[in-house]
Amino acid sequence: MNWKELLCEKRRRSFTTSSVSSDPRNEFQKDYHRIIGSASFRRLQDKTQVFPLDRGDFVRTRLTHSLEVSSFAKSLGQMIFRNIIQYKKDSDLTEEDISKICSVLECAGLIHDIGNPPFGHFGEDYVRDWFGRNLPELELGGRKLIDILTPQMTADLCHFEGNAQALRLLTKLHFLVDEYGMNLTYTLLNTIIKYPVSSTEINKKSGNIKDKKMGYYYADKDIFEDIVTNTGAVGCRHPLAFILEAADDIAYKTADTEDAVKKGFITYAQLLDELKNNYIGRCADDGEREEYNRAVEKLEGYYASAVEKKVSSPEQNAVQRWIIYVQGVLLRCASYGFTSNYQAIMEGTFPYELLAASHGNAIAYALGDIAYRYVFRSKEIYKLEIAAGEIYEFLLTKLTRAAILYDTEYESSAIEQRIMRLVSENYIRAYRVSSDGKDEAEKLYLRLMLVTDYICGMTDGYARKLYRELSGIE
Repeated sequence: MNWKELLCEKRRRSFTTSSVSSDPRNEFQKDYHRIIGSASFRRLQDKTQVFPLDRGDFVRTRLTHSLEVSSFAKSLGQMIFRNIIQYKKDSDLTEEDISKICSVLECAGLIHDIGNPPFGHFGEDYVRDWFGRNLPELELGGRKLIDILTPQMTADLCHFEGNAQALRLLTKLHFLVDEYGMNLTYTLLNTIIKYPVSSTEINKKSGNIKDKKMGYYYADKDIFEDIVTNTGAVGCRHPLAFILEAADDIAYKTADTEDAVKKGFITYAQLLDELKNNYIGRCADDGEREEYNRAVEKLEGYYASAVEKKVSSPEQNAVQRWIIYVQGVLLRCASYGFTSNYQAIMEGTFPYELLAASHGNAIAYALGDIAYRYVFRSKEIYKLEIAAGEIYEFLLTKLTRAAILYDTEYESSAIEQRIMRLVSENYIRAYRVSSDGKDEAEKLYLRLMLVTDYICGMTDGYARKLYRELSGIE
């Protein structure tokens, strides 16, 4: 791969007006303004990052998380590509290229979660689980749906993925002017495709991070292929996808720890004890061990300093200062992971996350594992997720049964007809465009996708409100 192709400025719909040609911004800076001015981006302010249905105003939402990822991604771009030029790893790379790369990464951070459904990652899990349980039982005209759909269509629903939904939203569902969605540049779209495989190509045992999940739906195959062909990233990740992934990992792992301490899921003493006793053995070499021990010592040092200064809450003060320190460490480690593996990344053969190939691996793993055990497996989160699950079960059941019969020769009930009238006109329009001329199986598949499209477009608050209204709950 080379940066001339990788920084492809093509869009599905091109511009030819003189007013656009006189615009001093590069194409990726134009993407930025399209994103922040969009309703889809604004909806992230009422979508959960970790704590479903939480009423507090401290913890992160999808919006604040996306802003953090955007900032980290841009910083990583600057760090990484300055080093590549300094150490002459790519003689074709220019200062203009670096400016474009940083613009792409800044935008990619803003939209990387834009396709995620309400109530955090729990929402993705519930959609997968619901279709896995119900598709084998649902029928149309006396035939099982799984006998009508192709294997990939079925797999798309049972392996539902927010990353694939983001591509779909940005290229089709966000109806701004026409059926081309936000009409973003191909480089930006390719950067958010973390997993360039279909639902039938998922292979978690391959050892290559790109095969872990799906990155596009059958419905969007043509768009996906056009994007990767034009950027030259065929059969592999776009190099900037590695940087976006690292920025995301750094943002959520450090934020989850900070939020967990702030909300009382874990104390300073418990955090320190975990770090001291449970993860040092994961260090692969002396360099990683030194980085890890230095981080633990920093946490103790920040606490001692806070006590000495008589800070009102020395534990929280220490953790907040430590999180900022760790973010800097992990940014530096991710930068090293990219630059030291630059050739393999550009050849499309690098199979790991950047942090996994650096001295920050043990620290990153520790943060993720601690958050999982103290937060995600806590009774408080389980209660919130059970409540969110009731909402999903109700909405998916009602909407899917109505969508199966929609736009067919089969008669639906008065209630089912009314339910379909609740679906956004933008999504209905997208369905009409996509289903035109398609066979029975694909039309059915697109109607089922219409359900997930509608639900993914909901905020937490809207999903809860709609559930209560349709259930007759005051």
